[in-house]
Amino acid sequence: MNTVRVNDFRGWPAEALEFYEHLEADNSKTFWTAHRAVYDEVVRAPMEALLARLEPEFGPGKIFRPNRDVRFSADKSPYKTHVGGYLESGGYVQLSADGLACGLGYYRLASDQLARYRAAVAEDVPGAELERVVAAVRAAGPQVVGRDSLKTAPRGVAKDHPRIELLRHRGLIAWQEWEPAAWLGTAEAYGRITGFLRAAQPLHEWLENHVGPSELPPR
Repeated sequence: MNTVRVNDFRGWPAEALEFYEHLEADNSKTFWTAHRAVYDEVVRAPMEALLARLEPEFGPGKIFRPNRDVRFSADKSPYKTHVGGYLESGGYVQLSADGLACGLGYYRLASDQLARYRAAVAEDVPGAELERVVAAVRAAGPQVVGRDSLKTAPRGVAKDHPRIELLRHRGLIAWQEWEPAAWLGTAEAYGRITGFLRAAQPLHEWLENHVGPSELPPR
């Protein structure tokens, strides 16, 4: 295995997916400790190189820790079976045994964000603009999906509102997945990731302009 230099992203080698296949079969501290060097070289190092290369256009990023928070989970498996990289601009990149995935948007809206989101969607001008943005993003390839959506209309909203589907969401993101393929271990992976981020940018811009970050104090 070759050492990956910062800013020298050439995709993930097949060993990265194999690492997660083995981790899914043996999610234990014993396996992790024995294979930590493999994770560092074929999983983490390429992600670090990717985030460094993305930074000039999409802002700095960080890699989520591999350990799971099992305090309130029935599943006590100690390690995540994917690696995730988060960009300051809101983008997300994930690699697992299932392949590559990317996201961009507002995954979970705080109560003040949700109020602003619903107010904007309900209004004719910004609401119609969001409909056009969603259609354009989907036409470019990514999915646009709601998160934690209500099964019925929000309180105070008519069930026959023309944008009731959007109003039910409590999070809204663009998302795209790719199954494992040979290109994942080449520079083409960078092109796929940046292509997604650029195609999904109009959705993120709408959310930034009409919703923005939460203004509530951290818990």
